[in-house]
Amino acid sequence: MDQIKIGKFIATLRKEKGLTQEQLGEKLGVTNKTVSRWENGNYMPDVEMLSLLSEEFGVTINELIIGERVDSEDFKTAADNNLVTALNNSVFTLKEKVSYFKKKWLREHIATIVLCVAAWVGVIILIALKTYGDDIFPLLGGVGCLLAVLFYAILYNRMMAYVEKRAYQDPENETEDKSKSRK
Repeated sequence: MDQIKIGKFIATLRKEKGLTQEQLGEKLGVTNKTVSRWENGNYMPDVEMLSLLSEEFGVTINELIIGERVDSEDFKTAADNNLVTALNNSVFTLKEKVSYFKKKWLREHIATIVLCVAAWVGVIILIALKTYGDDIFPLLGGVGCLLAVLFYAILYNRMMAYVEKRAYQDPENETEDKSKSRK
């Protein structure tokens, strides 16, 4: 999508209707500055605004997204191209997907994490209570730290495998995977 081309098209349509930026903004419920930003290509109208703009100007949303009027013969190709572009420009960035799936994994596994940490602390306390010598506490501390690091590494590895499977998955393979799981 070429925001500048879309903006120029919006400006052309507005001028064809004899509207000022302020008048168009009033009709759509936005400020004249917002209309100006659209026309300059600084911002894209959201989906709701694209719908209102298409109704106001008597064009399709596809024509607005392309930034020009489309003949009925080219309409199907233009619609397909717009759909592919929209799907490729996902709402979420890769960083946002990774963060989302990390949080999701932690929420799903919080009980396991708490149970393992409680068990680890309980074992350390039981060993400490059964041992009366002061020489064993440094050893217990070292073993406890080693177990904690090992536990962290295992859980982190499992979490990242979960995140990688979901955040980096190709959308085409995702539909194949779902169809395989149904069989």
